[in-house]
Amino acid sequence: MATTSTTGSTLLQPLSNAVQLPIDQVNFVVCQLFALLAAIWFRTYLHSSKTSSFIRHVVATLLGLYLALFCFGWYALHFLVQSGISYCIMVIIGVENMHKYCFVFALGYLTVCQISRVYIFDYGQYSADFSGPMMIITQKITSLACEIHDGMFRKDEELTPSQRGLAVRRMPSLLEYLSYNCNFMGILAGPLCSYKDYITFIEGRSYHVAQSGENGKEEMQCERAEPSPNMAVIQKLLVCGLSLFFHLTVSRTLPVEYNIDERFQATASWPTKVVYLYVSILAARPKYYFAWTLADAINNAAGFGFRGYDKNGAARWDLISNLRIQQIEMSTSFKMFVDNWNIQTALWLKRVCYERVSLSPTIQTFILSAIWHGVYPGYYLTFFLGVVVTLAARVMRNNFRHHFIKTPQLKLLYDIITWVVTQVAVSYTVLPFVLLSIKPSFMFYSHWYYCLHIASILVLLLLPLKKTQRGKKTHEDVQLSRSKKFDEGEHSLGQNSFSTANNVCSQNQEVASRHSSLKQ
Repeated sequence: MATTSTTGSTLLQPLSNAVQLPIDQVNFVVCQLFALLAAIWFRTYLHSSKTSSFIRHVVATLLGLYLALFCFGWYALHFLVQSGISYCIMVIIGVENMHKYCFVFALGYLTVCQISRVYIFDYGQYSADFSGPMMIITQKITSLACEIHDGMFRKDEELTPSQRGLAVRRMPSLLEYLSYNCNFMGILAGPLCSYKDYITFIEGRSYHVAQSGENGKEEMQCERAEPSPNMAVIQKLLVCGLSLFFHLTVSRTLPVEYNIDERFQATASWPTKVVYLYVSILAARPKYYFAWTLADAINNAAGFGFRGYDKNGAARWDLISNLRIQQIEMSTSFKMFVDNWNIQTALWLKRVCYERVSLSPTIQTFILSAIWHGVYPGYYLTFFLGVVVTLAARVMRNNFRHHFIKTPQLKLLYDIITWVVTQVAVSYTVLPFVLLSIKPSFMFYSHWYYCLHIASILVLLLLPLKKTQRGKKTHEDVQLSRSKKFDEGEHSLGQNSFSTANNVCSQNQEVASRHSSLKQ
């Protein structure tokens, strides 16, 4: 395994052999650790109070391109080609239709690269590959194109509160565009952030906050001392360490492929099959926890990711966080799981697809998610089943939940039952995502008699549908939106990428005058 070939540098091959991990994975981890140190240096010596935005943009971009070259070799040129052509499209096409052309080109270019990697080079290899960073760049290209379209073409009254807060009112320079797409903090693992949040960080305006009064309305503008991200970074690095340890130890003893082992399926009892399915999928998650939490820590170490203060005055560094582990593991609904997993991608899907299409937005959003993830058949099996499960779960909740909230005891019983059902349903749904191929996926389904497929379809056919008003509560309709409190935060706080952007001080004024608002 340690001798796996790589398109990037082989300088760390001895380390790869020593730890018995693929060289691509070793390059990724070492580059991310280097990025962490670079982020600390960037915040200390290239702070916005000490140097110009131009220098910060240049350094962030050059460091990002170096890391990309180290990890992926000449394949990193795809990042520049995709970004460069998209920028030309924005300039040439104009603000009226740029978002459509950029969307088609960026997603098409990504898909071509994914097809070439999967079917020409290394089918089934799950180590680091150049299409991973391209997925993040595709999100940034399409998001920014939509934000420029909203800010420079559409009227304010046509925009939702979040679109209005994110709208970009001027065309970025080429340097700003490349810095946003290829900066060292997010080139390898993201996460996605809004363009306005990134520019606000580079220009050093992310610590101006607004003080809110008792009624939640803004009362005054204020400026606090710049908060330190050190504690947040340390906490996230501890999570990374635990996740990596779990992945290198426990995860290896619980292979997901054992779920389709003929002997296991023939001899194991149904309770054993259910428990192993859940535990094996649970053990597959720490590698994502590690990668996304480390990426979040890198951005925080550079000073990016501040989302204001909580009600107790404590600084919040979760502006671009990509997951909430506790909520994921304690999810009592399919929606709750999705809302807290890969958060920034869920936001991207909502902003570029769900809010902008009129026909079957949930289905179109799942299709886009599948295409963006890649061309492995397992992805499509997971996301198409996800549509059915999401709709069925919504119908079940609307028909039964109100019967279980009359007493605390019934509510506790409901929570326990829905937790068990959710964890098993999620595990069943995402298994093809991990297996990748059609044959093993259908082998698993057949062993389980397609039980979740049949149950979800029966629920949709037999139970009454209680339609919700999309315009009234978007965040409850969208399976890919976030929780209600973050949707409200997006309307009230204005500077970030999920909910507020530096807040404890002015909300409506920030939304109107500042650069970002968000979440869902």
